[in-house]
Amino acid sequence: MAQDNNNLGKGFLIGFLAGGAVGAAIALLFAPKSGKELRADLRQKGEEYIDDAERYLSEAREKARELINEGKKRSEKIITDAKQKSQEIIKDAEKIILEAKEKTSEVVHSGKEKLEEEAERLKSSVKAGIDAYKEAKKS
Repeated sequence: MAQDNNNLGKGFLIGFLAGGAVGAAIALLFAPKSGKELRADLRQKGEEYIDDAERYLSEAREKARELINEGKKRSEKIITDAKQKSQEIIKDAEKIILEAKEKTSEVVHSGKEKLEEEAERLKSSVKAGIDAYKEAKKS
């Protein structure tokens, strides 16, 4: 898109200069002046067109600089925003991982306690069964 604008600007400048030169040449050719005066007028008009072209190019360069600076500022803001968002995402991920570890630790601890309780009950049941067997054998 920038290249289209650049080509459009160049085309406008070329058309402007060509149209101005043709118009000036026609005006000077139809004016009743001597060759010396005509050449002086042509030289003067040529210098005016060169000055106009230089002014146009200077303005175009300034606008280009402004656009480049604006683009740099926008890209820096986008980069800053992206860094900030990524840091927030990392913090959120770390928080989720920490919560998951805590919950996992709680579940493991709870499961371990239940397993120890069941093991103790099983030991008691086996001991009671052995004692009952011994009592039944004695009698």
